[in-house]
Amino acid sequence: MRLEYKNYLGKFLFILMIFVFSNSGYSDTLNWEGAKWIWQQENGPSNTWMSFRKTITLNEIPELVDAHIAVDSKFWLWINGEMVLFEGGLSRGPSQAGDWNRKEKITPTNSWYETVNIQPYLKKGKNTIAILVWYWGRETHKGTHIDSGKGGLLFSAQIGNQKLVSDSSWKAIQHPGYDNTIEPPSKNLVQYSVKYNAQNSMNDWADSAWYTSNFNDSKWPKATEKGNAGVAPWYNLEPNIVPQLINHGLENYKNHDELQLPFKSKGQTITCKLPFNKQITPYLEIEAQAGDTIFVTTDNRLNKITATYITKAGAQEFESFSWMNGNKILYTIPEGVTVKALKYRWMSVGEMVGKFEIDDPFYNRLWWMGNNTLFVCARDNFMDCPDRERALWIGDVADQTGYLFNSMDNAGRQLLKKAILQTMSFSQDGVIGALGPLRVRELVAQSLQFIAQGIWPYYLNTGDKETLQKVYPFVYDYLALFEMQENGLPKYRIRQSPDAWDWVDWGVKETADKEPIQTAFYYLALNKAKEMAEVLGEEVHAKWYEARMQTMKPAFETVYWKDGFYSSNKENLKDDRANAIAIVSGIANPKFHNQIVDNVLIPNRFSSPHFEWMVEEAMCIAGRYEASLARMKDQYQSQVDKEDMSTLYEMFPKGGSYNHAWNGSNKILSKYIAGVEPTKVSWTEYQIMPNLVHFKQLKKVIPTVKGSINIDIKKTEDLYQLNLVSPENTAAVLGIPKTDKGIREVVVNGKLIWKKGKNRKSLKGLTYDSENEKFLKFKVEPGIWEVNASYY
Repeated sequence: MRLEYKNYLGKFLFILMIFVFSNSGYSDTLNWEGAKWIWQQENGPSNTWMSFRKTITLNEIPELVDAHIAVDSKFWLWINGEMVLFEGGLSRGPSQAGDWNRKEKITPTNSWYETVNIQPYLKKGKNTIAILVWYWGRETHKGTHIDSGKGGLLFSAQIGNQKLVSDSSWKAIQHPGYDNTIEPPSKNLVQYSVKYNAQNSMNDWADSAWYTSNFNDSKWPKATEKGNAGVAPWYNLEPNIVPQLINHGLENYKNHDELQLPFKSKGQTITCKLPFNKQITPYLEIEAQAGDTIFVTTDNRLNKITATYITKAGAQEFESFSWMNGNKILYTIPEGVTVKALKYRWMSVGEMVGKFEIDDPFYNRLWWMGNNTLFVCARDNFMDCPDRERALWIGDVADQTGYLFNSMDNAGRQLLKKAILQTMSFSQDGVIGALGPLRVRELVAQSLQFIAQGIWPYYLNTGDKETLQKVYPFVYDYLALFEMQENGLPKYRIRQSPDAWDWVDWGVKETADKEPIQTAFYYLALNKAKEMAEVLGEEVHAKWYEARMQTMKPAFETVYWKDGFYSSNKENLKDDRANAIAIVSGIANPKFHNQIVDNVLIPNRFSSPHFEWMVEEAMCIAGRYEASLARMKDQYQSQVDKEDMSTLYEMFPKGGSYNHAWNGSNKILSKYIAGVEPTKVSWTEYQIMPNLVHFKQLKKVIPTVKGSINIDIKKTEDLYQLNLVSPENTAAVLGIPKTDKGIREVVVNGKLIWKKGKNRKSLKGLTYDSENEKFLKFKVEPGIWEVNASYY
């Protein structure tokens, strides 16, 4: 079987190199003829801000004009002085462009490009295209960006019969206002802080700024052509599949009125409050003498990105384009400077469309904080934190996936797709690793978790079979690396790849029971890989997964069950994480669930937030919803109580970053308390089976690929009411909770359809589904539904 699949994989990889790495899930079919990569004569240097201009004359304006733009690393686009796109581009590395040798740092990599509709900004006559490009020119051990080694801009747009391309007819100059000699802010981040001297500006933020039509660029040098599209070191061009960031515009701070603008600074630090922890670029408008220095940072102790602004004489504006994050933005402004305005710009991956409201302020605020944490940990990629390292740890991505589909719109789904394609296409020797694209750092539990709780949920929620087909061979190849032992369990995989870390969780030291954790994650990954194989018609593989699972389940009980809990060492390890993932994965014997909850999951609090949501999920799977909510409240109470906190910590009760991606309790509130989840691929069918426990009211909006699902539930001792707006091309199975009472009657859209255990009247679009000890179930077609049930 293994050899047979290796032959298959070899053929597949040959195809994949063509299909994924150059013509793939980010495929490029554009004609870049005539377009040249351009820059200044020098290839860099690092942290360079380059200004480009091109003036053209247009006789007609077509209905659609798409500009295709590629850079290393970021760009800002203006046409005729109007901002078209604030921050385009991505940290570099959609796919490999040839053979890699990470050890020797031979990493040929393809490049992203953006497509921007510029038609609304064009006019008949003269038009000025202006682009500011920021070239980072560095890499870090966190692996999020692959440096091409050369700054570059590539531009192509078909405007009616005219083709506008980047070439030596463009003007280009290194922006003199930006100091590119500053040191990197940390060893982890590829981005730099900004140090800007307005005395060297080119009228930025003024009516005659360098990006406006009336700026005189006659003394600017011509751009230097560096090569055609497709050449090294940029190689092939692949479209950014993630929608461009949402630009929320310049906004006043939450305490704007308290600032009492305008005012003359006394030299103090001015604290500006954000509504919640966001990724922002700070802005100021002042009047000053020349040579004063203004410093901008945040209240976040781990924030490394700052802005330093050196004033010119007179009235002036400035916005730092290197984003930072925090709850508060701190401006240190010298004495005597007149401060006219302080604002910020928030950029986000899509809109915050998911909603959750419940009649308990604790869980409301916890969901809000979790949602804020999700968004502040998403930009070029999903990341563990937006401050310390901004790294794509795939276990963290799997944690985010758990509640992403309850919060984010299509942009979030596409960012997850990008994470999956990048991670798999940069795998090495069968190993799926974190910190892509530059590194393949194997944390076995995270790699297995990513398969089961990242890739499979992506397919289940989106129905994107094409992506599943591309990444599935890598899934199989990784799972086949695990050797089976005579006892029926896989051999513990440790340090078997060049860049490995034997890590499963932070939490309380020396409490993690690693062997059963890895085994349970492997079982879970096998289970989800089996479902992938069945979707793709890989019957032989599906049988192989099933055979391993059937061997493992009884063996797991034999080896690890210790009369009340699972453990590899009964005397020393009674781990909530190991026992939780045993339940979540399905490898635990269901008859032991309650013992595990009582003996381990209620009394022992060893997990970090990375595993906490899985412990809470295990308790829900065991039917212990109230205990799960109680644990959730105990674990997060101290954070929720902090009024100045709006995101969640890396550790319990605090510690590490104060905005860490792996806080996943929102999944529990959505999937198990609201009871909403897809039961068929891409939400063609879903269910609402609420477990309201002590709650009386619940509202929820779920942004699915079929459209938003709107739910409003109210419950009293005698009544249950559900208002549902269900989108087109879906079927919803509605569960009316029985609680401890019998259901007297059910009225839907004003019509009695159920009374004392019997169907009464038919209703178009509604059918009886089934009944069990917990729910009476009906299936409804798309539309607006009002369900009222009364109890005995």
